[in-house]
Amino acid sequence: MESTESSYVSSPEQPQKRSPPPPASPPSDSEEKPTYTRFLVSNAAAGSVIGKGGATITDFQSQSGARIQLSRNYEFFPGTSDRIIMVSGGIDDVLKAVELIIAKLLSEIPAEDGDEAEPRMRVRLVVPNSACGSIIGKGGSIIKSFIEESHAGIKISPLDTKFFGLTDRLVTVTGTLEEQMHAIDLILSKLTDDPHYSQTMHAPFSYAGVFFSGFDGIQYACVLPYLATAAYNSMNHGPNGAAVKFQHNKDDITNSVTIGVADEHIGLVVGRGGRNIMEISQTSGARLKISDRGDFMSGTTDRKITITGSQRAIRAAEDMIMQKVSYASERETD
Repeated sequence: MESTESSYVSSPEQPQKRSPPPPASPPSDSEEKPTYTRFLVSNAAAGSVIGKGGATITDFQSQSGARIQLSRNYEFFPGTSDRIIMVSGGIDDVLKAVELIIAKLLSEIPAEDGDEAEPRMRVRLVVPNSACGSIIGKGGSIIKSFIEESHAGIKISPLDTKFFGLTDRLVTVTGTLEEQMHAIDLILSKLTDDPHYSQTMHAPFSYAGVFFSGFDGIQYACVLPYLATAAYNSMNHGPNGAAVKFQHNKDDITNSVTIGVADEHIGLVVGRGGRNIMEISQTSGARLKISDRGDFMSGTTDRKITITGSQRAIRAAEDMIMQKVSYASERETD
C-alpha cells in the first residue's frame, strides 16, 4: 500500500536547491477510511468466486486491492443456506471488488434463447441493525433518495426475531449491475460515516452467539462458529493473494452419528415441505439424512437419521430433533 506521505524526487540539474517535500494532506473523504461490506452468496456461487486453487479470488484481490473473505462450506447466515462474503479495505477498493464478484456471478447466469436482456441477480447485503437507521433516514427519506438516484430496488428486511442474538438485517438490492453498484456505493458511503457501522468492522462473522427459538419457547444454540477466527480452519486471503489455512480445532473435525426416531414421528422432524429438517440443518450447521421407509435401526421400527458435521453441530442437531419428538410425545400422553 502506498505511503500517505508525498514522495519527492529532486531535480538532477539542481540537487543542492531541493525544497522540502510538501506536508501530507490528511484524509478527508470517506474513500480514505477503512470500511467493509458483507453480502450473501449461494454455496455454488462461492465456489465460482474462489476459483480453482483460489485463482479467481486472488485475481480479484490483486485487481481491487481489497481483502476478500468467505465463510466456510455449510456455515451460513442464520435462517438461510447462503454463505457470507466479506470485503474490506478502502471504500473504492471494496466497491471494485464487489463489482468484480457480482460481474463474475452474472456472467455465469445462462441466457435464454432469444433473450437479449441484461442478466440480473439480487444482492443481499448484511448490515448491523444499529446502522440501518442511517440508510433509512427520517420517514424513509434517505433510502427513497438512494432508489431515485440509482434506479435500483432497495429493500431492508425486518430483524428476524426467530433468532435470539441476531443483530444483522439484510438489505436486498436489485437491478442491472450498474444500478446495483450505484446503490451499493450510496449505501456503503453512508454506512462508512456511521460510527455504529465502523464499530462492527473487526467482528464481521459474529453468529456463534445466535439462538434459535424452538418448540415451547426453548432456545437452541446456533453453532455457526466465529468464521474469521483461527480456531475454525477458515481460509483468509490477503491482498497479495496469499492464503493461510488455520489448523483444525478438534471439535471442527467432521463426524457422523446415526440416531433412531420412531417412524410415526419422522414427519415432525421433516416438517411440512421439509421446513423443519432444513431449519435444523441451517441452524446447527449439520447435514441430516433420513433413511427410506422400511429401513430401520436394527431390531427396532425406528427410522435412521444420520447427522454429519462437527461434534458441536451434531449435538445441536440431535438436541433439536429430540426436542421436537419429546414435545409430541408429551402431548400424546396428556
